[in-house]
Amino acid sequence: MTTIDLETPIETSRARRLRAATNETHERLDEAIMDGRPFANRHRYGLFVQVQFLFHRDIDALYAHAELDRWLPDLAGRRRLPLITQDLDDLGVVVPQADTAPAFAVGSDVDVAAALGWLYVAEGSNLGAAFLLKEAEKLGLSERFGARHLAAAPEGRGRHWKIFTAALDAVALSEQEDARAIAGAAAAFARVQGLANRILLSQPSA
Repeated sequence: MTTIDLETPIETSRARRLRAATNETHERLDEAIMDGRPFANRHRYGLFVQVQFLFHRDIDALYAHAELDRWLPDLAGRRRLPLITQDLDDLGVVVPQADTAPAFAVGSDVDVAAALGWLYVAEGSNLGAAFLLKEAEKLGLSERFGARHLAAAPEGRGRHWKIFTAALDAVALSEQEDARAIAGAAAAFARVQGLANRILLSQPSA
């Protein structure tokens, strides 16, 4: 991996390319989740946290992956599944039943290029969680109860994201691997959309 440059030019930025390739999918997902009124009450927020749990269960093994750990700073510290599990416990919500095996299982072969796309989606969701945390606070929740997984990193959301994207941009990938990273990000968004459809949007919000 090359030296990390926090000001990588846009035309060479993998993070920007991932964003451009998945922007429409991302916007549709955001609209679908908000259509599910996840902050209407604690019950609906609990459904949203179940969606979060299953997505982060899919990628949890990546945070202990040796090659990814060499590329991405503080990878293990970015893991959010334990915080989501605590949030479910705070809310008195059961851990949801998984509909599939994890997308990445401990000890299995990992396409690291595709994994970078999945991690890009996970880290991006944390960058945008400031708004979600404010909405959760209206339900009496906080970074210490029920909304732990929405908390900002100690260095701040923006800095935390810049460190990640700088490292992501610095990883040397072939053109084919770069395409797999984009496919991985698209698959991650599709997975969250499927979970939202099954858990959040399938239940009336009234």
